Amino acid sequence: MRSRVVIAISLATLAACGGSSTSDSPEVTAPAPTSPASASAPPTTTGTTDEPTEQPADTTATTEAQDPATESDSVALPPSDFYDDYTLDDTDFGTRVTVSVNGATRTIQTNALPDHETGDFPNAGNPNAITAQNLTWEYPTSPIMAAAPSEPLVPGVAINGVKFEPGTAETTECTSGEVYRVEGLQDTFDLGMDFNNAHVQPTGEYHYHGFADLLLEKHPSGEDLVHLGFAADGHLIYHSISDRWASGYALSTEPRAGTDCTPSLRGAATIDLDGTMPDGTYTSDWVWSADNGDLDECNGITVNGEYIYLITDDYPFISRCLMGEYTERRVPPR
Repeated sequence: MRSRVVIAISLATLAACGGSSTSDSPEVTAPAPTSPASASAPPTTTGTTDEPTEQPADTTATTEAQDPATESDSVALPPSDFYDDYTLDDTDFGTRVTVSVNGATRTIQTNALPDHETGDFPNAGNPNAITAQNLTWEYPTSPIMAAAPSEPLVPGVAINGVKFEPGTAETTECTSGEVYRVEGLQDTFDLGMDFNNAHVQPTGEYHYHGFADLLLEKHPSGEDLVHLGFAADGHLIYHSISDRWASGYALSTEPRAGTDCTPSLRGAATIDLDGTMPDGTYTSDWVWSADNGDLDECNGITVNGEYIYLITDDYPFISRCLMGEYTERRVPPR
């Protein structure tokens, strides 16, 4: 039987989604931390070990002369209580997540309620209220790199069971034929994002469009790299507190085209985009180049032999594509 540790986390505030007023502290029941490599491998039948977890290396210092690829080889991935089986119950916010690793599959069962404070919903830009879900996700534990990157609707799920979904359904369509996808995090249209860079779908499902400070504060690990979630292709998702690796995306310098363009958002006026410069309002405003930063087009990098995705403070914030093979599906409620 795996050894387990219990982490007690106290919270003073309640989520806008309506947590319990009980004073019980939330608990995370998890196995002793292991390395990401061992978490990705099928379990053996030769017994278990309670050997101490390797401590993270000091990743706060950098050397300007170092090549990012070489530098990443010397960075240790942090220990985490979420690499293997765990159950997360938060009585303050009503969060319930159970993750089980069985051979080639990681199963995530969640009610999708965040385990931290949220903004007020509904609000002026988002008319939906947060409600509990009944969701199950199945991800591989041994990722297989694909021949080419692909774009999933949901690239992954956070360790607290809330999904990452950086794209939006909102568009601006022009009579001249152009269609622009509206970005979730931008200053032109109000999509009702809260201070976690998140909002709510019509189904009541709360989801992240970018980095959430409160998710990091609730589940810190390591001195720089922090494990925050699971990608649909089986790779792990982290955040670098020091912003160690830069995104490879930058705003395009090419003017937009399009006349008589109508946003799909309620109350938005028709506009002409022809000749306007990209400012981050639309997904196509951003272009990737290996010369712009350290991360690939999917916001990923190989660190100490492990390919990982990073949630960054800059675009694309959360990976818009995946480098590994995956199945775009959720398991129906049981």
